[in-house]
Amino acid sequence: MGFNCGIVGLPNVGKSTLFNALTATAAAEAANYPFCTIEPNTGRVSVPDERLDKIAAIANSAKIIATQLEFVDIAGLVRGASKGEGLGNQFLGHIRSTDAIIHVLRCFEDDDITHVEGTVDPLRDLTTIETELLLADMESLERRVTAMEKKAKSNDAEAKALLPIAGKVLKALQEGKPAKSAPITKDEITLYNQLQLISSKPILYVCNVAENEAATGNSHTAKVIDYAKSQGAAAVVISAAIEAEVASLESFQDQQDYLETLGLKETGLKQIIREGYKLLDLLTFFTVGPKEARAWTVYQGAKAPQAAGVIHSDFERGFICAETVSYDDYVACNGEAGAKVAGKLRQEGRDYPVKDGDIFHFRFNV
Repeated sequence: MGFNCGIVGLPNVGKSTLFNALTATAAAEAANYPFCTIEPNTGRVSVPDERLDKIAAIANSAKIIATQLEFVDIAGLVRGASKGEGLGNQFLGHIRSTDAIIHVLRCFEDDDITHVEGTVDPLRDLTTIETELLLADMESLERRVTAMEKKAKSNDAEAKALLPIAGKVLKALQEGKPAKSAPITKDEITLYNQLQLISSKPILYVCNVAENEAATGNSHTAKVIDYAKSQGAAAVVISAAIEAEVASLESFQDQQDYLETLGLKETGLKQIIREGYKLLDLLTFFTVGPKEARAWTVYQGAKAPQAAGVIHSDFERGFICAETVSYDDYVACNGEAGAKVAGKLRQEGRDYPVKDGDIFHFRFNV
């Protein structure tokens, strides 16, 4: 299990260039005209994690398998998209199927690259896109509420349970607020999630800047970062052009040397992954042995049987216990045998909450 992020934004903000760089493919055509992306392109990348390499070296694992992050490059939206302008509602539908939204904003000046609105103003662009997503949600939910009301009158249990929640969300949307601003209680979350509303998804703002501003940002990025903070969201500053160049370099050392010349410590990909994990409340656990070392992803709060189920449903169904050692203890004890001698290898039961960096060996019986 990884996570799935839809890359959205106006045309010509650098979405496809970023997608190509992040996935190190040319699957999405990056051209200087609107709507060059006709179908949503999906790319998977391995999530870099130095801990995985470290435990693999200790265990002499023959294979290393990282967890995966999926990006979906969605065609540029324009003002009026919710009413069918540009390429219309078909792309709004693609966004609904993602777990989170990466909103790419143009924060660079370049007379050679046309801006669909004529000038560079990321906060205006941000408002344009998010208004279209909100309007699409409102139109969709209004239709669904009408249908729910008819079913509720016929004593449909699901409709009766969902209707008051939908009503609260619709009120927020009609007031110009995103679905996630509605006062949903913990008990209502499961039903609320069934609505699959675009404006309920967490957002990571990606400020695309010129190469010489990747390390420092600029006045445009400062405004986006302030806005993101006011919304309880996150923002990162990257240069899609730099990411494309890094992706073309074969060796890790060449990549690091190139980044250093620009005053950068890491790639934009690492920033996006790190913030994405925070965004979706995810954590990583590991399994390791002579055959392979592997990283897995679960949501914060997951219990040991749920983690086992990420590997195989039989592991969760027949869960007995989890033999567990923390990453730090595994490294300090130079592996599982040393951790066992030091008393750091534990047996945990069904109620054990998974912690980031846990190394598991699951016992099960089916």
